[in-house]
Amino acid sequence: MAKQTAEQITTKAGGRLDAVFAALADPTRRAIVEQLSRGEATVGTVAAPHDMALPSISKHVKVLERAGLVRRRVEGREHWLHLAPERFATAVEWFAHYQAFWSGSVDRLAQLVSELQEERNET
Repeated sequence: MAKQTAEQITTKAGGRLDAVFAALADPTRRAIVEQLSRGEATVGTVAAPHDMALPSISKHVKVLERAGLVRRRVEGREHWLHLAPERFATAVEWFAHYQAFWSGSVDRLAQLVSELQEERNET
């Protein structure tokens, strides 16, 4: 299978990639994702460490749900949340495309610094 370009990945993902990045742009939502990475939790449990009202947390959870990053399961009055890791795959695939570029850039920078230090030591 041929390697995809970032543009192909973005096109294939449609608005999902934008929704994932937008959802993860907020520190409260990233904290919720971190909490849920340790396992399923109720909305109340997710809200507990945050200094905000339950309706505010619910809005953050809804953004994560719309992005497809979190799923909700209702048991009676309890709303259980868990991560939907397959949706993270789109972002991971997009980042992976640029990993070679980033690694190469860091290697080139290290080489440049080394050359400059050698020049400096020679003078």
